[in-house]
Amino acid sequence: MLTLQVIACIGIIKGAFLLFQIRLNDFTGNIFHRLLDAPKGIREEILEETKRRKKSYFRREIEEVQAILKTTDREELFPLLCTASLLLFAAGAAIAVMIGNVFLVPVLACGFLFLPFWYIRLTASHFKKDVSSKLETALSIITTAYLRSEDILTSVEENLEYLNPPVKTVFADFVSRIRLIDPDLEAALEELKGKIENDVFMEWVDALKSCLYDRSLKTTLTPIVAKLSDMRIVNAELEYLVFEPRKEFITMVVLAVGNIPLLYFLNQSWYDTLMHTIPGQIMLAVTGAIIFVSTACVIKLTKPIEYRT
Repeated sequence: MLTLQVIACIGIIKGAFLLFQIRLNDFTGNIFHRLLDAPKGIREEILEETKRRKKSYFRREIEEVQAILKTTDREELFPLLCTASLLLFAAGAAIAVMIGNVFLVPVLACGFLFLPFWYIRLTASHFKKDVSSKLETALSIITTAYLRSEDILTSVEENLEYLNPPVKTVFADFVSRIRLIDPDLEAALEELKGKIENDVFMEWVDALKSCLYDRSLKTTLTPIVAKLSDMRIVNAELEYLVFEPRKEFITMVVLAVGNIPLLYFLNQSWYDTLMHTIPGQIMLAVTGAIIFVSTACVIKLTKPIEYRT
């Protein structure tokens, strides 16, 4: 009966959206806009700016995901991400209601709400590793050519075919800007600096700008590029170190969740105690909360190392 009521509720909500011609993307976008841009007092703004009061976890998570999408040139995905997040929020609450556990409603709803944002953070780690690897190759090739020719434009042009996207696109735009729009090399390098969010790349561009005035500084380029190799080696070692703890965490989560249906076949009375009594339902809610909090911590602690100036 409860399942039918949930299905009927979903039908009513869908009918209301169709009746009033409300687009789901616009609806979710407005909700997240109100949550992020809610009016704040001067005291709250001062405390946040001076780092004496932390922003809420929800706000920090969304702002970080927005920054990741901007860095990876996928900003158009944010409305879709908000829609998926809100749908999963509703799905989590509906699942908890259908199994008759009121204590689990906020846990599943809030946990499912963050799943799309955690997915973006995980994919961002792989994206940054990929970009860093391609950037290391590109900077190494261009630096070697520049040490020989002492002409950055020629060095980029003659090696452009050996570069891989998205790094190739950035340097192709750099060449096109100088050849077709503005021959100001220093301004072009300054624009190039903001194309890739990588501290080593920015330091390399700054060193190139210095080389425009003093060619003897070109010897500083090779040690800068070597930092990318160091980061790759450190990240490879880190990946090896965190693989086992991450595997153990996933195994423990699977065992914790998998034991629930297993109890149904092993001991019916234990299953009924867990699912249909207040202490059992509270225990399930606490377990779910621990799983979601632990997942957030694992994602935060296993992101790749980046060089910071």
